[in-house]
Amino acid sequence: MTAHPLSIDHLVVTARTLDEGTQYVADTLGVAPAGGGAHPLMRTHNRLLNLWGGVYLEVLAIDPAAAQTSAVERPRLFALDDRATHARLESGPFLSHWVARVERPRDLVRWQQQYPDRIPTVLPMTRSDFRWNLTVRDDGAFPAWQHAGDGLLPSLIQWNTQHHPSAVLPESGIALKSLQGFHPDAATLRAQLDWLGAGHLIAIAGSEDGHAASLVAQFETPDGIRTLQ
Repeated sequence: MTAHPLSIDHLVVTARTLDEGTQYVADTLGVAPAGGGAHPLMRTHNRLLNLWGGVYLEVLAIDPAAAQTSAVERPRLFALDDRATHARLESGPFLSHWVARVERPRDLVRWQQQYPDRIPTVLPMTRSDFRWNLTVRDDGAFPAWQHAGDGLLPSLIQWNTQHHPSAVLPESGIALKSLQGFHPDAATLRAQLDWLGAGHLIAIAGSEDGHAASLVAQFETPDGIRTLQ
């Protein structure tokens, strides 16, 4: 395991629209995400829900109002342009991904440069007054290691602003209880997670049907345990 263990920064719920994703979270957890904003580079926008302990939940969707900045644009992050993602969204929003925080003194850009075969390219990102570096594959797909990933390996983030989003979001009374992933190549995923220093953050098991990958999060809410998947 790396000498600098990671922490969970946020979870990602992908939706066709922010309203659909917001309603899904509100129906499940009892509190609606709010705030957020646009990501100009990725032509996406989001809404956020604060969780206990410096973690938050992000509802993410393609921004229909995003400006067309060039004739050729890079793929959006978190597989948002993937046909498989669009097909799955026909059944509604879902918990698609999670992001792990890299704390200083470790520098995310330098770490990626040392291990480009294990860590995707680092991009500078902005939303409103927030600035951060995020690992994003050039093709927009989820992080993968030896062909295993499907949203279960985290993207890595390092914040370049004084405040984390969780510090400015209203309290929700909700805490992340556990994060679990299911994948047909569980052993490969566990090995990469341990190398990253993130193996303690998520429980990985073999998928029951031997094929589909999925992510499941349990939350403690004022009304009891609730699950997003």
